[in-house]
Amino acid sequence: MFDTLYEWFWWDKLWLPAELSWADLEDKEGWVYAKASHLYVTVPCAFGFLLVRYLFERWIATPLALSAGIRHRVHLKVEHSPILENYYTTHSRNPHQADINRLSKKTSLPVRQIERWFRRRRRQEHPGVLKKFREASWRFVFYLSAFIGGIAALYDKEWLYDLRKVWTGYPKQSMLHSQYWYYILEMSFYGCLLCSVTFDVKRKDFKEQILHHLATLVLLSFSWCANFIRIGTLVMLVHDASDVLLESAKIFNYAKWEKTSKGLFVVFSIVFMGTRLIIFPFWLIHCTWVYPVHYYPAFFGYYFFNVMLVVLLFLHIFWAYLIFRMIRKFLFGTLTRDERSDNEEEEGQETSPTEDGDVQQHKPFNGLSSDAASAKNGCFGLSPPQNTCLSKLCHELGSV
Repeated sequence: MFDTLYEWFWWDKLWLPAELSWADLEDKEGWVYAKASHLYVTVPCAFGFLLVRYLFERWIATPLALSAGIRHRVHLKVEHSPILENYYTTHSRNPHQADINRLSKKTSLPVRQIERWFRRRRRQEHPGVLKKFREASWRFVFYLSAFIGGIAALYDKEWLYDLRKVWTGYPKQSMLHSQYWYYILEMSFYGCLLCSVTFDVKRKDFKEQILHHLATLVLLSFSWCANFIRIGTLVMLVHDASDVLLESAKIFNYAKWEKTSKGLFVVFSIVFMGTRLIIFPFWLIHCTWVYPVHYYPAFFGYYFFNVMLVVLLFLHIFWAYLIFRMIRKFLFGTLTRDERSDNEEEEGQETSPTEDGDVQQHKPFNGLSSDAASAKNGCFGLSPPQNTCLSKLCHELGSV
């Protein structure tokens, strides 16, 4: 049965035009073609990236953060309560009022103390600025290196300037060394991102990020095996362009370079809209949808590849919608948190009107006043609302 599934999966007609077979893509006479076995190396490379990231964050990113005045923030632990901890881990991090009342009866603690316990328990899991700075620095270095490497690999290629050349001679297009390493390193990096999602900063669009990474890996793997390498390199280059700006904006935001962060975010927004919503659909998807049928009849791989590109396009539209919403709220002074951030959402919810009075009259346990906690969990103590909004807007955006 396994052999049957294997033969069906690698059936020529699924991956290649009708008149071609895998035998036509055998290496010969100096021509080298991409093979699925080449992708095995991405697994150890992905774990290698995890090691490189650990060393980079420890020996480079952390000293940079300290030199910029960013310190590790230690949250005071909440008082141990098995009943509350069990509810927090198995039911909800944000209990409803009725549940809080029931927990109050079970623990014999005042309702407001229960509410404060959940607020402080959530704060314990908030990622500190130092962690965000290190993560953004690592991604910035990779995206910048990948973008520069992509430019170096493609600047002298005719299909970068004339997209019709992408399909000239397809699929008999010999693989170049630059294309090989560009693909392997990009796929290894996205594999590394999938492995690190459990300990990276989590945001509201966590599921969309997972879908994006999986769609990217499937897209790159399929384009590699079907020898869609030329268009694949163009897709990677377009995506890396805006990610460099986003990560740099976050880095300067964490370092409190407010004006630089503002400028980079504006440039990022422009580049994101230009590359992801204009160049990607109207140049690249048009190239993969219209031009190939001039050279060979449509086949399964043609439709599958275009469907995966459309999936990425919908994710781009989703993120563009969030960016537009944040920009609109920022311009009109109504943005209080990043549209993608779970962490900021919780911080905004941690003090209710009824609790304000209680906090002002009573010193909460763990020795922190509400004002002190707010100052430690705010956007670096920026007093103007516009600066606070921009800070939240920038530092919670993940790679898109």
